[in-house]
Amino acid sequence: MKQVKIVENEVQAKKSVVQFLNQGFTKEEVYILAHDKDRSMDLTDATDTNGMEVYDQGVFESLANVFRSRGDELRSNMESLGLSYFEAQQFEGELDMGRLVIVATKKVS
Repeated sequence: MKQVKIVENEVQAKKSVVQFLNQGFTKEEVYILAHDKDRSMDLTDATDTNGMEVYDQGVFESLANVFRSRGDELRSNMESLGLSYFEAQQFEGELDMGRLVIVATKKVS
């Protein structure tokens, strides 16, 4: 199960995180993505949500991201969260316009 929200700013991002938590997601299941890596990390820290770690992407995918453009890295991250290739392309376009993409996903064990 996954849900995605596109928001314009940090205030809306924080509200979306709270909404996801109220829907039964945990903070470890919520990811905030921004085109700017520092902005993404700052929001992740401010909302105490999950960052894209090696265990989320896999070791090889994480290493490959070192050599990718930021757009390629973001699409790869979104696909590792369960979004389709086409969804990842669409949402990466939103990130290009300065918006934030919040993904809440239940991990399948």
